[in-house]
Amino acid sequence: MAVSRPPRCQCRSSLVADISNILEIRLTTDEAERTMPAMKIEDAAARLEALGNPTRLRIYRTLVRAGHVGMPVGRLQERLKIPASTLSHHVKALVSVGLLSQVREGTTLVCHAEYDTMRGLVDFLVAECCADETECKNARTAA
Repeated sequence: MAVSRPPRCQCRSSLVADISNILEIRLTTDEAERTMPAMKIEDAAARLEALGNPTRLRIYRTLVRAGHVGMPVGRLQERLKIPASTLSHHVKALVSVGLLSQVREGTTLVCHAEYDTMRGLVDFLVAECCADETECKNARTAA
């Protein structure tokens, strides 16, 4: 029986491109294109903790799918089939860590995913990917 080995580490830009395809967002490894400073580990931990709740993750994913136009709170509540008080509690937690924002448009409260914060969190998670892997370092220096 043949044992399959995990694929060798590719260069960082290839890995970031693969992750970008999975998340359906554009990530960059070019420092000149970054608009946000590096994320602090405490901020990343707080954001990951907020997303660790299944209801909050559903809310966040729904708003990410909604795009830059966001989604009114009422429609979000209907789509997720959760009570208004529960939605309010979870949205407040996501707003407090910077993953969501809310804008009042007339009498309607619209929630928006903060894409720059999301990109910053993903960048933080992949920033040092394979940094200590010997095979990857050798592959980079050999080129």
